[in-house]
Amino acid sequence: MSESENANHSNPARGSRSVEWDALAAIIAALIGLLSLIVAGYTAYVQHYTANIQAEQVRAQVWPWLVAGNDDNALTVDVYNKGVGPAIVRSAQIFVDGKPQPDWMHVLRALGAVPHRYSQASLNQNVLSPGETVHAITFADKDEYQRFRAAALNRMTMNVCFCSTLGECWMYSDQHPIGYKSIAQLIRPIGQCPRLRTAEIFNN
Repeated sequence: MSESENANHSNPARGSRSVEWDALAAIIAALIGLLSLIVAGYTAYVQHYTANIQAEQVRAQVWPWLVAGNDDNALTVDVYNKGVGPAIVRSAQIFVDGKPQPDWMHVLRALGAVPHRYSQASLNQNVLSPGETVHAITFADKDEYQRFRAAALNRMTMNVCFCSTLGECWMYSDQHPIGYKSIAQLIRPIGQCPRLRTAEIFNN
């Protein structure tokens, strides 16, 4: 019998210790690999969460909010941007008794309230800066404005589709159900502004 064989036979614990160390090293390597995987997953989650927060912050910084209303003191029908970002008007419609009108003259004739003098401003395909107001129509005479106001109540409605600079779009529509509670209920997010037929577009 050789000396090496004698050594192995004389010290059997040495071989078992080698096996134990190999097994322990394999376990440690597996744990390190698992830890690396967990760290990588957590890092990806944090990056994704941070990116979402940054995207929300950008969206909030360019958020438009268009609403329409009457200014009885200025004798106007106004559309104004209450948001913090530009409002890109993609389309506008005005209806009288549910029928789309092509311009203010047709609106006034349909209402039977054509004034002697009035001025108008472009709304369709316009861009309103934050805080900007467009006087869609302005009357020169208070009595004529009041006649228009009375005729338009419950008969004239408006749709305005507008988008942010990020391409997110909303539809303002005062064709609301009876009993709405707030301006916010007149505005809803939409995927994109609808394609309108020429006869449906308000051109002023």
